[in-house]
Amino acid sequence: MDLRTIKTFQTIVKLGSFQRAAEELKYVQSTITMHIQKLESDLGVKLLERSKKVCLTEAGRLFHEKADLLLKDYEYLQSAMTEWIQGEAGVVRLGVMEPAASYRLPKILAPFMERYPKVQISIQIGNTYVLREMLIEGKIDLAICSVPDTGLGTTFEPLFAEKVALLVPKQDDLAGKHEIYLKDLRGKRLLLTTTICPYRKKLEAALLEKGGSPYFGIEISTMSALKYYVQANFGIAVVPIITVTPPPEGTVLKPIHDLDTGLVTGILLKSDYKALGSAGEKLISTLRDGLLNQKCDQITGV
Repeated sequence: MDLRTIKTFQTIVKLGSFQRAAEELKYVQSTITMHIQKLESDLGVKLLERSKKVCLTEAGRLFHEKADLLLKDYEYLQSAMTEWIQGEAGVVRLGVMEPAASYRLPKILAPFMERYPKVQISIQIGNTYVLREMLIEGKIDLAICSVPDTGLGTTFEPLFAEKVALLVPKQDDLAGKHEIYLKDLRGKRLLLTTTICPYRKKLEAALLEKGGSPYFGIEISTMSALKYYVQANFGIAVVPIITVTPPPEGTVLKPIHDLDTGLVTGILLKSDYKALGSAGEKLISTLRDGLLNQKCDQITGV
């Protein structure tokens, strides 16, 4: 069946005349007749009784009722595709690592979602290793993460460095120290995330290089929980500044002078990346601008 023939049939029923339907649809009357003949041939039933007045057959009445639903669904589909082409609608699957997922992304997405309410965004939170695997397997469309261990199959666009500092309980001797270096962490109980966490990898590499090892460690899988364990005097932790601004009561945030700027974070895409559609491209542009324009984190009150 051709949707044009269905629309012709519905127009005839609505106006009660082949001639009026032809005028409404801007067809010659012979085209209207041909449409109905084709529709009846495709269905194998007679839909209209043609005399002085157009009348529906029993099959015609059933078809008329169901065809209305079909045309409405088609119009909805057509509208949805138009919105997708124009970037007003679509689905984008986004992977994000912490702390960007909790502390940066909401402020960036809020104006985007207000402007494009029909764009559906699925957010998956994980570490860089997990997000890269999801991207390669096609489970997400892009990721905001640190530089992956391997660039095979992906391209990475660096955008900013997630700055880190040392969070210590006020009663710890480091809290009153004017300047802290990595060697000062030697023998301290460090609260750490899992071994595949890029923040832990960066810290351990720096400690090994600059004399901060050995240390005692407690592993806590969730980065957002570290500050509460420091607050409870379990130990000290190197944390992204954005997650402890302001520091929890009873703790002090201190810079580490020989630990570099922070963890480079950016947008990860597949090497054979194909455009996500207008909505996806608009979202990527929004994420890029938002992450680049956010102010650098500063340690206050030190």
